[in-house]
Order: sequence, then structure tokens, then C-alpha cells
Amino acid sequence: MWNVLLSFSGLVALIQLIFLPFFPESPPYLLMQKGDKAGCLKAMKQLWGEENYHTEFDDMMKEKAITKGTKIMNVLEVLREPSVYPQLCTMLLLLLSLQLCGLSATANLQESIIPYVSLGVAISELISVIFCSSIIDRFGRRILLWGGYLLMALILVLLETSLLLSERFLWMRYCSVVLIFLFIIAYGIGP
Repeated sequence: MWNVLLSFSGLVALIQLIFLPFFPESPPYLLMQKGDKAGCLKAMKQLWGEENYHTEFDDMMKEKAITKGTKIMNVLEVLREPSVYPQLCTMLLLLLSLQLCGLSATANLQESIIPYVSLGVAISELISVIFCSSIIDRFGRRILLWGGYLLMALILVLLETSLLLSERFLWMRYCSVVLIFLFIIAYGIGP
């Protein structure tokens, strides 16, 4: 019943994909990354209503002033920075925990191949982290979330199809593995 379990996460991704366009961008993102004060205030008003949110806006302006001279680091600079090692270790533990989720068992492969599939899952996670961290500033979180959920929904439909056909065509099991890798990359880039 792995295919039903994976389909459930696709249903949740589809629901999020449908409702995501109705939500505004994150106010801190609009203010600090885009420099759009009016958009930030509009998003705050849309999220919090007519309440007094000027204190939060002032706090974001102070944070923007503090971080104004801070350089945005690329992936290699982050890996060389000792002050972020605790956060990197936490992120690495989260990525490694995905190894225990059972995705390797989904494709119904021989046991001798499963370690290679697990290695491929880890490499897919690494690719997605590096790729996402390098494009998030260019495209923004909203587009990455929307695109990631759309890709995940499409990949899960294809994965379900390949799992259903894997009994008739043995090569479909390997397509399932590739789709699992793509799902992990889409998840890492988006959600």
C-alpha cells in the first residue's frame, strides 16, 4: 500500500498548490529582499487585517537596517563559515533522516540494489539543497513553492503509474527509482 501512502502526500501537495496563489508573499521577504515597503504593508494588512501591525513593521525595518551591510553568502562560503556549523549539522540530520522514510522500498527492487538507491536519494537531496540555495534569491520562495508542489504532484502521478505497471514491465521499477529521485529534488527545491 506504499502507492496509496505516496498518493496521499500528492493530494496534500495539490491542495496547497491550489490555495497558494491566494496568499500574499511573506512581508519580511517583500521588505528585506525586494525592498517593497508598500507591498510589505499590503501583505501585512491582508494577513493580519486592520489591526495595528506597525510595531512588527518597525521591527522589520530595524532588522533591515542591521542586515543592510551583511553580505549574502553563496553555498561554498556558507560551508566555510564555522558559525553556521550547528545549523548545517541540523540540516544534514534532517536530510539523512529522509533515508529512513521507506522510499527505497516503494519501487519493489532487489535487496542488492537498495543501498544504491539510498545513495541516489542522498545525492538527490544534496543536489536539491545546493540548487535551491543558489536560485531562491533570484526567483523567490513563492515561485519555488508553487513550482515545487506542481512538480511533486506531476511526479507522484507518474510514480503511481509506474508502480502500477511495474508488475507487467520490470524496467518500470527503474523508472520508479528515477521518479523518486526527481520527487526528492522537487521537494527540496520547493517545499
